[in-house]
Amino acid sequence: MNITIIIGWVLAFGLTIFGILSGGKMDDFIDPASVFITVGGTLGGLIASFPMSTLLAVPKLLKICLFPPKYNPQKYIDEIVEYARVARSQGILTLEDSANKATDPFMKKSLLLLVDANDAEKIREMLEEAISFTDDRHAANKAFFEKGVALGPAFGMLGTLVGLVNMLAQMENSSEGLGSAMATALITTFYGSLLANVIFGPLASALENANNDEILCMQIICQGSMAIAAGSNPALIREKLEFMLADKDLKKNGGAKGEE
Repeated sequence: MNITIIIGWVLAFGLTIFGILSGGKMDDFIDPASVFITVGGTLGGLIASFPMSTLLAVPKLLKICLFPPKYNPQKYIDEIVEYARVARSQGILTLEDSANKATDPFMKKSLLLLVDANDAEKIREMLEEAISFTDDRHAANKAFFEKGVALGPAFGMLGTLVGLVNMLAQMENSSEGLGSAMATALITTFYGSLLANVIFGPLASALENANNDEILCMQIICQGSMAIAAGSNPALIREKLEFMLADKDLKKNGGAKGEE
């Protein structure tokens, strides 16, 4: 589970509620009209902004946010170095068996392109296009939550205007209902900020992090495949690919020096 998003939600909601109770009552911050305007308006705006296919994919996207796939770049490097060793000693055609056993679809496609003896530049172009398409597809999914970040405060401001209009309209006749109208005016902004900064914002960031992890591993596969096609030394391939990782992510591999 993505424990940081859970911790963040607990802290954000918990400390907000604590702050409310420290200076007032929780009932003062519960206003049905504000909920209808802010939450209902935001959901309506999201539904109107995206096709049905995107809306039906939201549960899957939430699952990715809460339970992101685990990508281990070092593991991909180790696999590519092993494939390079096999290709160097037995020939690239022997990678077909390795491709059929590969669990990562992108790794499998990359190895099969090598086995088919395609032109190296053509392989690079195909792999880079696949990476670009994946990144674009993930960006389209992330756009749903980014839209929520924009719509939450927008409908919060809309609710503020509704409350102010009602308050001004009632001021002409009597002071009755002014408090309720003012509450709607202020609390809608409060709800909009919560939706944007506590709900939709972290969800968009979680998808971005998952995308970055996957794209990094795809780039490692792409660069490694090109190195295998060029017949590079496995030790050199490892060194080249590890330059793509931060020092803290590198696993010290004592056997790397012995690769040929």
